[in-house]
Amino acid sequence: MTLDPRLIAEIAEEVAARLEGRLAAAPARPSGDGVYATVDEAVKAAARAQQRIADMSLEERGRIVAIIRRMCTENAAEWARIELDETRLGRLDHKIEKLKNIRFVPGVEAMRSEVRTDASGLCLIERAPWGVIGMILPATHSVPTMASNAINVIASGNTAVFSPHPTGAKVAALALGALNREIQRETGVADAITTMAEASIRVAEEVFHHPGIALLCVTGGRAVVRAAAKSGKRVIGAGPGNPPVVVDETADLDNAAESTVLGASFDNNLLCIGEKEVFVVEAVFEAFRAAMKRAHAHEIDSAAIERLAQAAFQSENDAKGVPHVHVRKELIGKDVSVLAAACGIQAPAGAPLLFGETAEDHLFVQEEQMMPFIPLVRVRDVDAAIAAAVRAEHGYRHTAIMHSRNMDNVTKMARALNTTLFVTNGPCGAGLGNGGPGYLSYSIATPTGEGVTTPLTFTRERQLTICGALRIT
Repeated sequence: MTLDPRLIAEIAEEVAARLEGRLAAAPARPSGDGVYATVDEAVKAAARAQQRIADMSLEERGRIVAIIRRMCTENAAEWARIELDETRLGRLDHKIEKLKNIRFVPGVEAMRSEVRTDASGLCLIERAPWGVIGMILPATHSVPTMASNAINVIASGNTAVFSPHPTGAKVAALALGALNREIQRETGVADAITTMAEASIRVAEEVFHHPGIALLCVTGGRAVVRAAAKSGKRVIGAGPGNPPVVVDETADLDNAAESTVLGASFDNNLLCIGEKEVFVVEAVFEAFRAAMKRAHAHEIDSAAIERLAQAAFQSENDAKGVPHVHVRKELIGKDVSVLAAACGIQAPAGAPLLFGETAEDHLFVQEEQMMPFIPLVRVRDVDAAIAAAVRAEHGYRHTAIMHSRNMDNVTKMARALNTTLFVTNGPCGAGLGNGGPGYLSYSIATPTGEGVTTPLTFTRERQLTICGALRIT
């Protein structure tokens, strides 16, 4: 069997990043509040708690959900500051907002049962918990992802063992301990969520393979999702994205520009749903460029873009001499001022985003760069824009955005991209309920197809059949 060199490079990069994070930050010490020395201890503690939570009514589980929502709001400023200090990724104001938005994550209200009845009897379809769920957290949204997933699993009668990225392990342990203390104080349930004192690849592998873990949920890059899949367990995989934007000649250009700036600059473009590249039809390209400036984005010229690309991307050859590109972690999630310094320019104070024109094959178009710069690509017409968007999205089926008043064009792009989230005439966050009718989760399962996770995602469907009784006459 021949391994894909690109996959090998991705795995090596992810392993290196995790190991570097482990060396850079001392592991959190066990606190007695759900932080355990070993995976086995954490799993056994969560299993004991799961028996109690599974026996609770939905109203009782709802009390725990309410505690998590309230604690995230009350501690948003402190936990966001600690997470930013630890990870050095993103913006403080947006990290605070991500934690306050936990109140929008669906809880027990998402749970439901179904009943079918006919002349032969009655069938009751219920949602049952899996048990203890192993969850891998990303560095980019450590506490928000943990809190969001905790709500989902507890509402559905499960408990969770969290394995954080080493870069965000300290804040994850701190927040998890605080949540556990409050849950135990108000409900008497200890260890509703647990974690380990050490955060590393080895610990994550133990979680993958522990016999007490019934189900895995992995939020991260392709390499870690594929590593979890080798466990033989069912995996809910929240993988990467490279969301394209298409702007056609019918779009409200000011709204399109404001939406693009808002989405692409949020937390310095760390969100996997964030706008990463924009394909604009030739007829309105110059007008859209002007609209981006009115939306306070700062344009940089082609020479500055190339200097930024040299600073942002690193190329390495595999064993066969084939080059593969990686994003340098030094610029991921950094402020506009840092990017401006890297490309030798001075951006206006407070500018939320850099932008500039590139060709379709540029690295900034084809790679998920996760920094507050967005390339604009000039295309012939809407069909060419949609085709380019399909190529740039790379089949991740994660997120795509279109700005258009032509519903035929919207339908055409939605079908062509076939993404989990498809947003029209708004910023990416509208797909998760922020300014739109969607709902929030920080785990969006694209590789495995579950979509935006809810409590129902973490349940097993059971069917109870009663023959010859309660039938329709």
